[in-house]
Amino acid sequence: HCNLARRTTADHRWPDLWFYTLTFELPDSARQCFHEPLQRGLKFTLDFQVITGGHYDVDCYVEDPNGKTLYKEAKKQYDSFSYRAEVAGIYTFCFSNEFSTFSHKTVYFDFQVGDEPPILPDMNHRVTALTQMESACVTIHEALNTVIDSQTHYRLREAQDRIRAEELNNHVSYWSVGETVLVLVVSVSQVMLLKSFFTETRVTTGAVST
Repeated sequence: HCNLARRTTADHRWPDLWFYTLTFELPDSARQCFHEPLQRGLKFTLDFQVITGGHYDVDCYVEDPNGKTLYKEAKKQYDSFSYRAEVAGIYTFCFSNEFSTFSHKTVYFDFQVGDEPPILPDMNHRVTALTQMESACVTIHEALNTVIDSQTHYRLREAQDRIRAEELNNHVSYWSVGETVLVLVVSVSQVMLLKSFFTETRVTTGAVST
């Protein structure tokens, strides 16, 4: 069980928004939980993805301070969950590999807390419509956020595929070495067998001549 150390964003204009990213090992038949104290009204988002191991899946659940289950999914390869805290206290989210008896997993997650501030200072209190330039800025900002999320997802998929390719390459290498050893053993056995035939022939011929 872990309490995560807070890491704020580099932009100090966002004092109410922070996030964590962590990649950790989840052994077979194990469960790992994380805890975060949150104030009422704070929004949090949990994104996770299994990078290596087995069928690339884990069980995940989120509980509020009262033990109420807010989110629970079984054998997910990746998923995202957002929620606004209704009560203050320590929220818990856990990843479980208890259903697997031999597959070791590597799990990545991103835990974001808080609301992103508006890109325009008075955007939440405006009574007039946005100008064309302001609307374009908002659209571009939202598109960039989507791009960032997509890049993270594709980067993890790339890492997953690379690790899978390396594992396949290792399996092929081991199989090739095994086949090579087997061919050598068979070849030596055949040579020894043929040699024994010629030895027996010479012995038999000598006996007849005598």
